[in-house]
Amino acid sequence: MTAAMSLETAATPISQAFARAKAEGRTAFMPFVTAGDPDVAATIRLVQSLAAEKVDLIEIGFPYSDPIADGPVIQASYTRALNAGITIDRILDAFRALDKQGMPPMIPMVSYAIVMRRGVERFLKEAVAAGFSGLIIPDLPGDEAGEMFQAVRAHGLDLIQLVAPGTSPERVRKVLASCSGFVYCLGVVGITGERKSVAGALVDQLKWLRKETKLPLAVGFGVSRPEHVATLRTAADGVIVGSAIVRRCEPQEGRTADGAIREVAGYVHEMVEACAK
Repeated sequence: MTAAMSLETAATPISQAFARAKAEGRTAFMPFVTAGDPDVAATIRLVQSLAAEKVDLIEIGFPYSDPIADGPVIQASYTRALNAGITIDRILDAFRALDKQGMPPMIPMVSYAIVMRRGVERFLKEAVAAGFSGLIIPDLPGDEAGEMFQAVRAHGLDLIQLVAPGTSPERVRKVLASCSGFVYCLGVVGITGERKSVAGALVDQLKWLRKETKLPLAVGFGVSRPEHVATLRTAADGVIVGSAIVRRCEPQEGRTADGAIREVAGYVHEMVEACAK
């Protein structure tokens, strides 16, 4: 077996997390948090709280001044974090210092512009040192995905790719060729945010994707309620919740950061229970 082949078939923390959830008859649950909102110390306490709730993976949003596909709730959190002085160095330093014992795989969602400005090799080495298990790069150009995929995999990380509703089969197959860990399936066309229901067309697309790839399928964008999990249970391997969590972190008069963390933990507990039914 060649080195390239071994990289493609090797188990990773992300693939193992999905395999464990499947073996236990659960839908994997992956919350999203914004790094640095309200500050990086609170972010670390939040991810520790999420780990205590037995989430399967955690997505870490790296604030960026011109986010791609993020709705108003997450955009506002990025603005708050940037205004408070969050930097890439501060995020990486905080996660590098985090005790990883008992922590699930953590996956940054980071703009391609940030990665390129810092340098691909440098960023990947720093991501490994910080204990991250993969990357989600929502604005990665399609014609550069193959090169980035090889670089990411060479560092033992997964590159998670996004598939949107209505994407042509030909385009989806190109995306899947440069994807590992799981497929990030967008629940809606458009930006992130909470919705009342899950579109039936999404379930049909998931059934088609299941025939095209052996990678786990996780649905994000618009997922926020236990009933959404029930709708997706037979079609998806995991669900990703962002805006509903970030909204609970918004500043409120008389509430501390730790109060917000407790509120998030209560909500996440309900969602984790829903994923186990």
